[in-house]
Amino acid sequence: MISRPEGSLAQRKRQLVANELTEAALQLLARNGFDAVTIDEIVTAAGVSKRTFFRYFASKEDVVVQFLADMGTGIHAELAARPVEERPSVSLRHAVRVPLDACAGHSGRALRVVQLILRTPALHARFLERQAQWRDELTAELARRQGLDPDTDLYPRLAAGMALTAFDAVLQRWSGSDAAEDPAVLIDRAFAVIAPALDAVA
Repeated sequence: MISRPEGSLAQRKRQLVANELTEAALQLLARNGFDAVTIDEIVTAAGVSKRTFFRYFASKEDVVVQFLADMGTGIHAELAARPVEERPSVSLRHAVRVPLDACAGHSGRALRVVQLILRTPALHARFLERQAQWRDELTAELARRQGLDPDTDLYPRLAAGMALTAFDAVLQRWSGSDAAEDPAVLIDRAFAVIAPALDAVA
């Protein structure tokens, strides 16, 4: 009976350490540049040992990759939670707004991290890899919602691709403006362009 609370406490502690490491790493990487930051500097800033760092991440690149994975998880979870009868353009717009709203809520830090990812070739490549995974996940969810076959029907993959292209365009525009533009306004404008195609489900 005691093991469950202890396990829960241990899990929370691990998550706290992971969050502190991630925050310290992203701040340093965004401020000083990906290539300039060492793992020694990250663990010093986080107040942990190098051994602790490697228990959570294989490399400093993995810190950023985990950040990207969390973005994708938020998009997929929001789409899955939307009402099935909702128009696809509305559901997808709400889904891709999840990470954008998070960026807006922490605009200074988020802007530096997004700019780091988009301006560092190795990280941008990993970002594109992650987006391919997101597209597969969104394709499967859209097919489920519409009662379509993701392997034979074109719509789910096309719709997922359009939504992520809109997301990427907004992220580029927002980061390029140094957060001067509102990502919520930008995503609404982007979806106004693609909504007719998204809602033309056969």
